[in-house]
Amino acid sequence: TESCYVGDGIINPHPRFGTLAENIRRRRGEKVNIRVPLFRDVNTPEFRDYPPTVGVDGCCGSDSLQVWRYGKGDISMEKYGKDYVVVGCSDSPKDDLFNEDMDGLVTLKKWLVDVRCEGCRGLYYRSAPGVIVPDADWPRNGDVVVGSEIQDIPGWIRLQNGYYLPIQSEDGVVTFLRQVSTSVHSSNAEKRTLGSTTPMFRPQTMSVLAEDGGSSGALSALLEDKLSLSHPSLMTLENDEQKKMEASETEVEAVKPADSDENVRPTIHMDAMAFGMGCCCLQITFQARDVDESRFMYDQLAVVAPIMMALTASTPILKGRLADTDARWGIISEATDDRTPAERGRPSTHRTQEELAGKGKRRIYKGRYDCISTYIYQGMDENGNNTMGNRILNMYNDIPVPIDEESYKLLREAGVDPALAQHIAHLFIRDPLVIFDGAVEELDDETQTEHFESIQSTNWQTVRWKPPPPRNSPNDPHIGWRTEFRSMEMQLTDFENAAFTVFIVLLTRTILTFDLNLYIPLSRVDANMQRAHSRNAAAKGKFFFRRHMAPLEEGDDGYGVKYSSMFARVASTDESTPTSIFGASTYDDVDEKGVSKQRRKAPVAPGSDEENSYEEMSMKEIMTGKGDYFPGLIPLVRAYLDYVQCDTTSHAHITRYLDFIEQRATSALVTPATWMRKFVREHPAYKGDSNLNQEIAYDLMIACKEIGEGVRHEPELLGDFHIDPISTSGAYDVKLEGRKVKNDDLFELLSRYTNRQSFSATRRNSGAM
Repeated sequence: TESCYVGDGIINPHPRFGTLAENIRRRRGEKVNIRVPLFRDVNTPEFRDYPPTVGVDGCCGSDSLQVWRYGKGDISMEKYGKDYVVVGCSDSPKDDLFNEDMDGLVTLKKWLVDVRCEGCRGLYYRSAPGVIVPDADWPRNGDVVVGSEIQDIPGWIRLQNGYYLPIQSEDGVVTFLRQVSTSVHSSNAEKRTLGSTTPMFRPQTMSVLAEDGGSSGALSALLEDKLSLSHPSLMTLENDEQKKMEASETEVEAVKPADSDENVRPTIHMDAMAFGMGCCCLQITFQARDVDESRFMYDQLAVVAPIMMALTASTPILKGRLADTDARWGIISEATDDRTPAERGRPSTHRTQEELAGKGKRRIYKGRYDCISTYIYQGMDENGNNTMGNRILNMYNDIPVPIDEESYKLLREAGVDPALAQHIAHLFIRDPLVIFDGAVEELDDETQTEHFESIQSTNWQTVRWKPPPPRNSPNDPHIGWRTEFRSMEMQLTDFENAAFTVFIVLLTRTILTFDLNLYIPLSRVDANMQRAHSRNAAAKGKFFFRRHMAPLEEGDDGYGVKYSSMFARVASTDESTPTSIFGASTYDDVDEKGVSKQRRKAPVAPGSDEENSYEEMSMKEIMTGKGDYFPGLIPLVRAYLDYVQCDTTSHAHITRYLDFIEQRATSALVTPATWMRKFVREHPAYKGDSNLNQEIAYDLMIACKEIGEGVRHEPELLGDFHIDPISTSGAYDVKLEGRKVKNDDLFELLSRYTNRQSFSATRRNSGAM
């Protein structure tokens, strides 16, 4: 570890973990740097010189979440050192939209398709530079695409759906793509959008400019990426020189924050992989019907992952200190971050390392342990056939996806579609961290997948797409296409763990059965993940979530044109007949299974304006519903149970689980993190200094043990849900006897069995007398 805080003896003795710890440090070129905001209590010494008005609510006050941007702190480290970290606030209009110079999330460049030649209506996609794909859903003039320029191939951009487009014609005479503004976002008061966040830049949008007093100069500014919009009629040019000055000022020697730097917070500092990999979690792997279903579930569960992490938060204490965060994810992310300085976007004096993936110089925007970087489902047409949902993928995949170009080319030549090829090629920007003796050249890649798994298993994302392992003999088990859900935190009781496990399983079935659509831009998923770490995020937080999950019908505008969702129609209809709910024309157009054309196109049917398809919601609203347009996840799961006619016994158990989750989502019950923090702060030995001495730590561990065993009940945590005491009696395997049973005992056992109702019914049905 070479840690200042822990020795190698803390590492699990299995060779994998020691190797991981050392190789992460060696590849990175330095020890990992984990800085988590410290909780401010009344006597926390690190806050002695901070303004007293801020209090325990953090620098954002009581009405906003303090946001820790894990994995994004290199510049603040250079400025303030290891003992401080810069945080944000969830109510800031720039929350999670900081530019790359400020070390926040990165949004890709946006390009307007504008092919100016007679008869030209757009561009064909290219599967590789110069290779046209004539049958794909090509972008028309007026479309806005998201992508990044290719450093090694000037004049080309790679889009977020895996395809390529040329910026201009080969002779340079005709321009195909024009860069547009990336500064427009949903703070636009009237929800009129231009450029970056609008999927279609259509002529009617130009009429909006004209109505608001716009001019051709405004369009020119838009195309030159100089337009900033807070309202359609308020267009101002950005001061590029000022931005450059602000960026240059961030790179100075480490200093102590000034009194005015309230967003600079003292940290809990850690410097080894063990601090992250010592955390526990609750992971669930789902078997899918086929490859398409596994890919669709991957996308949908990625959206749910931050929400469920906030709802299960249980990590408020690190290295003996109270943290100002509630969840483990960012700690593990920074603990396993093996990126070189150049890969993290920082100036580097390290030599080019030919043996590393990308020579250690490729810009990589996330660590190995983070949210996903690309959606992988392609969608279906109205007849159930696979299609290239390129516009949809390009719309939602709005963050950088670095790829290994050689791997991508190999996959495409082998017939793998662009979305999936991009996902796999993204995995291969990493180096393998652990390789076992006898499992390198000795492996046959035609029949074994260990080399793939060495990369796959060390890309730790919130969800993981898992292809079937090979069957080396007919007797090997058949394991199909799977999706793993990885974000939830471990709970104190088996009851809680079972409740969240069952809920996620049922939610996947509900999404598939009801054709639900949870897609939001991945930049918003990343923002949710950062917010989900915040203290008490389940009770106080707001998360971006899709407004209308049902298949889109009129167009998901949500503001200008009234959107009547399937749910809203049910809520406003006296007689819930198919005709009155869906309308005659929709009801007439159903297949032999009674599924409408609109639902056959789900979940990728685009609305008229995807920017307005999501909004900020509280945990209560996401789980229990909002207005007449968003029914909530828990009511939908209950509706699914009714649809499948769940048996009475199972329904009673599941209802208990759903009731518990609903109470936690509505803040009637607290998360384990909130309960633990309160336990510490109310302990007689606690001095209000954010520090746990041995007495407090011991008492907390005993309390957690007793809660888990069912011998201690905490109403704040479990309410009226009582846990049956757990005993070691009967917990171990019973030895299988081989001795012959006595006649009397055998007769009694057989009599008991034949008197069972199930046996009697079988006997009657068979006609036996």
